[in-house]
Amino acid sequence: MSYIIPTSEAMEQVGAQFATACHSHCTIYLVGDLGVGKTTLVRGFLHALGHPGTVKSPTYTLVEPYQIGNHFIYHFDLYRLSHPEELEYLGIRDYLEENVICLIEWPERGGYITPPPDLEIQLYHHVEGRRLEWKAYTETGIAIVQRVGWS
Repeated sequence: MSYIIPTSEAMEQVGAQFATACHSHCTIYLVGDLGVGKTTLVRGFLHALGHPGTVKSPTYTLVEPYQIGNHFIYHFDLYRLSHPEELEYLGIRDYLEENVICLIEWPERGGYITPPPDLEIQLYHHVEGRRLEWKAYTETGIAIVQRVGWS
């Protein structure tokens, strides 16, 4: 399935749709080139759950934690990761508790240490904005996509 997302505002709305559909523990990969809208999607996701503040890419910190009500969300950006082993030093396993949502940009940089995804959202530059494609890998991922209405 392929969807055209014409504007940044529309990308935030897509993020909000995924947030509303994500009811429990899950790992979502966000894949795409620089500037394609991964963090914009995360902004919409977090704002839909009730985060009132700004959302910045954790490019230098590697992870930004958010607690919104009963939700614990960890936004990872692995772009500047030099080696997957750095995730061990970061204590990534401590972030993978029950009842957390992990949004991971540049997951391929984490290699075998990156937790497997329930859902992968791929974003591409497109003449009309951005093109979004998704792949669900687990029952959780399939349920999210069905709740979004994109099955």
